[in-house]
Amino acid sequence: MNQFGRLFRISIFGESHGPAVGITIDGCPAGLPLSEADFEADLERRKGGQQKGTTPRKEDDIPQFISGLFNGKTTGAPLTILFPNNNTRSSDYEKLRAVPRPGHADMVARQKFGGHEDYRGGGHFSGRLTVCLVAAGVVAKKLLAQCKVEARILEIGGETDLEKGLQKAIDAKDSVGGIVECSVAGVPAGIGEPFFDSVESRIAHAVFSIPAIKGIEFGAGFAAARMFGTEHNDAIINAEGATATNHAGGIVGGISNGNELRFRVVVKPTSSTPKEQATWNLGSGAVEPFSVKGRHDLCIALRVPPVLEAVAAVVLADLFLEQSFIPRIIS
Repeated sequence: MNQFGRLFRISIFGESHGPAVGITIDGCPAGLPLSEADFEADLERRKGGQQKGTTPRKEDDIPQFISGLFNGKTTGAPLTILFPNNNTRSSDYEKLRAVPRPGHADMVARQKFGGHEDYRGGGHFSGRLTVCLVAAGVVAKKLLAQCKVEARILEIGGETDLEKGLQKAIDAKDSVGGIVECSVAGVPAGIGEPFFDSVESRIAHAVFSIPAIKGIEFGAGFAAARMFGTEHNDAIINAEGATATNHAGGIVGGISNGNELRFRVVVKPTSSTPKEQATWNLGSGAVEPFSVKGRHDLCIALRVPPVLEAVAAVVLADLFLEQSFIPRIIS
C-alpha cells in the first residue's frame, strides 16, 4: 500500500492540499548525522528551480523532524519528517468532482474509494508526495557513503536539446514527456538475489511509485533486442569480474557485478495541459470539451532526477542492510 522496503522501510502519507505530506523511515540505523541542511540541495532540485515549464506553485519544503532524531543524529527509532502545504489553491479543483481529468487518477480514485477521496490537487495521487521520496533518498544516500548516485535528463519531447524540447511544449500550448537516466557507482558485487528479489525487480518496483513513470530499461535495455549475443555480452577481463563493457547495466542474474548500475526511465507528458481535450462529465452524462486550469508543469521530467536518485538509494540501502553492509559503514 503506502509502504516499501524490508529493513529500510518507508511509509508516505498526506495529500496535495492537506495540512502536510510526510514520510516515516523505519529501520534507519542509529548514529547517522542528519540536519536540515542535508536536505536542501535535493529538495531544491525537485522544485525545478526557475526553469521554464515548471509550475508556479512553490512550497518552502523545510523538513520538520517529528521523531527519530536527537542531538543531530538518528536514534534508531522511526524517523518521521513532515513537509507542510502552505501554497494551495483548492478552488481550482472544485469542478473536478464532475469532470475527471484525462490521464489523471480522478476517475479511478472515485471508483476505488467511492467518492470519499481528497480530489484537490490529485490528493494522495499527487506528485507533491515525491518530496517525501526525495527526503527518504537523502537519508539513504548518507547511508550509502561508498556510492555515488546521479540522475540526468537525456531527452525532453524527443529532443536531446532540452531547451528545444521544452519550447515544443510552449509553442503547442501542451505538455511533453522525457527520458531520465540514473547511474550508481560504487555498488559492490554480490548485492541482490535471483528471480523475485533481483536488483532490477526491487529498483523497478520502487521506480514505478514515482507518478508519471511509464517504462524502465537497464543497461542496453531495449536496444539489446537488436544486438547479437556476442555483442551484448560483457567480456570478463580479470579475476575480480571486471568487464570490458557494461551492457548489463551492472546487474547479471539479478545480482550486482561491481560495475556501475545504470538504468533509464520514461516520463509521460504531464496529464494536466491547457490544451482542450474531451472527457466524460459525470453531471451531464456526456462527453464534453475540457481544459485544465490551475498551476501545472509542462514537463514533469524536469523534476524527476532527484526523485529517481532517491528511490534507487532507498532500494540499495535496503539491500545493503539485508547483507550487513551499512552497519559496518556507520561504525
